Order: sequence, then structure tokens, then C-alpha cells
Amino acid sequence: MTSTATFHSSPPRHELSVEHQKIVKSTAPVLAEHGVAITSHFYKRMLNNHPELRNVFNSAHQDTGTQPAALAHAVWAYASNIDNLGALTTAVSRIGHKHASLGITPDQYPIVGENLLASIKEVLGDAVNQPLLDAWGAAYQQLADIFINFERDLYQKAEQTSGGWTGWRKFKVARKVPESDEIISFYLEPVDGGKLPSFQSGQYISVRVFVPELGVYQPRQYSLSDTPDGKHFRISVKKESAKGLTPAGRISNVLHENVPEGAEIDVSNPYGDFTLDVETDVPVVLISGGVGITPMLSMLGTLVDHAPTRKVVFVHAVRGGNVHAMKDYLSRIMKENPQVSRLIFYENVAEAELEGVDYDYKGRIELEKVRDKVLLPDANYYLCGPIPFMQSQQKSLEALGVPSERIHSEVFGSGIA
Repeated sequence: MTSTATFHSSPPRHELSVEHQKIVKSTAPVLAEHGVAITSHFYKRMLNNHPELRNVFNSAHQDTGTQPAALAHAVWAYASNIDNLGALTTAVSRIGHKHASLGITPDQYPIVGENLLASIKEVLGDAVNQPLLDAWGAAYQQLADIFINFERDLYQKAEQTSGGWTGWRKFKVARKVPESDEIISFYLEPVDGGKLPSFQSGQYISVRVFVPELGVYQPRQYSLSDTPDGKHFRISVKKESAKGLTPAGRISNVLHENVPEGAEIDVSNPYGDFTLDVETDVPVVLISGGVGITPMLSMLGTLVDHAPTRKVVFVHAVRGGNVHAMKDYLSRIMKENPQVSRLIFYENVAEAELEGVDYDYKGRIELEKVRDKVLLPDANYYLCGPIPFMQSQQKSLEALGVPSERIHSEVFGSGIA
């Protein structure tokens, strides 16, 4: 049996019938069991049929299986909440912003839909009947509508913003500045000499470079680590080395080793919904691990420039002083802004490093031990770092009584695209 569903790039928004909702929801247990098999097959099928999309999808996430796993979870969540789409609002926003940074267009959604539906049939075989395919065809169309409409609004906002754009824009690497043994800051200026849009602290850009050994372009997302000035963007990139079975970061190594000052790269408009709330005057606690410091630097800069009365606690954990980026910048900020305090954790301390000067605590972050410094009335908490790090800090904050709605986190990694 083959699929007869037809997908359209920009159909009118419509809701599923009750019968289709029931069928899709009933498949959630099947997706929980076979979802990764379906999505792994889907990516191979789609990229074989449409090799041009290899310029869009993160090849490393394909190699490690994180992208199929992420898509499987997203499809399962959609099926589970097909009768309560409001539960998916946060996921739609996060994925939609990433799609916009990659320049995803409405005409790419039918390609995804056709290959996903075919993969469901090809993996599950005779367990799939035509009513199920029809229900999932309609369900996918509804989901595509949601993303197309959401991303259209993001594109329109970008085009209407002074200096904004959609798609890719050529930038020159004006400067490369080492920040630690692992992190280099890239100062990026538009080749066309035009103005740059303002952005919200916490947002990111996609950067795209050509990878000769793959024969394709590869995009990656990097937080903007500076405040807006209309002239340049700054990203601070950690060179990801191979660890055990985890290969070295392909694009971070290309940027560090093969993209010199003066080189040109493709850059997206800023996107992202992990942003600083500037409409309130409550205290802010910024908690980061490793290169997760990058969006926090932008947030810190915005706070001291535009909200100098707001109390800020800057909590940061690194393996040691040699990988502690922006140390001098933070020291200068603290000297000039008495409302800013810091809690720096070094897992390993070198003999020459001084407590209270280079770092404040030895070991990993334990918020319980510094609760008197981080539990501030009505504070907002922002987390960024490796996923296990953020999960641990969120759990610690909630155990200390911080409401979950006051805890905000950035998640880089694989989404639907």
C-alpha cells in the first residue's frame, strides 16, 4: 500500500477532524517504540532523494543519531498532544526560531511530509493502513501550517527591522580574538557595509561555511556574545575536541583553523527566544557552564548599560583557569558596577590561581552551598551550558523553592531541522 496524501507548501490553516485526532493519538505508543527507526529511515531517504538539503541539516547530528532521536521525540510529542496543541507552544517557538535562522522555506515542508509519511509505511509495513496514512497526512499538514505561519511572522519582522534580512548575508571576519585556550571570539562585519539590526540579548545567529571533505555547506548556531552596536556581531566559539566516541566539532574546528581574519562566511539574521526580560526591574541570576557563558555576556552587558539598578549575580563554572573566557571583562564590569557580583567555580585549580581573585569556589556548582547569594526576591534565573548541566541547575533551583516559570534556559542541539 502506498501513500496518496498530497502536501502543499502554503495551504490554508485547518484543524484535524476528531476521527483523525483519535487515530494519530492512538499511534503515540507505536512512535515511542519505533520512532527513532522511522526518523532514521526518514533522514536517509530524504537526503538521498534531495541531496541539496545536506546543506541545511547538521551532518554531525546525523552521524551521532541525535537528530533522528530529536525528531522522533517531537513527532511523539505531537501525536500525544494532537488534541492539545497549546502544550507544544514552547517547542514550536524554539524550533521555529532555529528554522528561521536556517532559512527554511514553505516549499521544503512538502518534501519533509512526503518522506516522513513514506518512512512510516516502509518501516512499519503491513501494520499501517490507509486510514492511518490519511490521518498522519492531515496531521503533518496541520503541523506544517503551524510552522510556516510562525516562521513567516519571524521573516516579516526581520525584513521590517532596520538592518534586518532573511536568508544568508555575507560577512567578513574582521577580527579573531583568543579568549581562552579553547574559545576564540569572531568579530563579524557585513561585506555590503550596511547596517545591522538590533537584537535581544540571548539570541543567536546561524553561521554557514563550506566543508570541502563533505562537499556541502554546513550551518551552526552561535549565541551573540556582545551587545548590539549596529556595526558588527560577535560570536565566541569553543573549539570542540574529540572525546572518546564523540568526534571533534567539525565546524568549530573549521572556524578556528581554516577561517582567518578577512575571510567571508554566510550569516543569518539574529533569532532565538531565550532572551532577557528587560521590562522588569527584578534581580537577575545568570548561571552558565563552559562556553554557555556566551549569551550571558550579552545579557550582562545589556543589564549594566540599560538597567544599572538591577542586581545581577553572575555564576559561572569551568574546568579551570586556562579555559575561563572573558575573565578580565567580568572583573572590569564588577569594578564599574557595584550591583554586579560573581560566583566563579573552578573544577581544577592551578597553583598560581588565587581564591577570590581568579575564582571563588573549587569544584562544581552547588547552589545549595551558596543559596544566600543566589536566592534573591522575585529573581529571574537564566541557564546556559551542556544539557546535563542545565538539568542539574534547574533541579537545584526548584529544590530551593524557585518557581519553574522564573527559570529560563537555552538549548542548542537538534530540532526538526
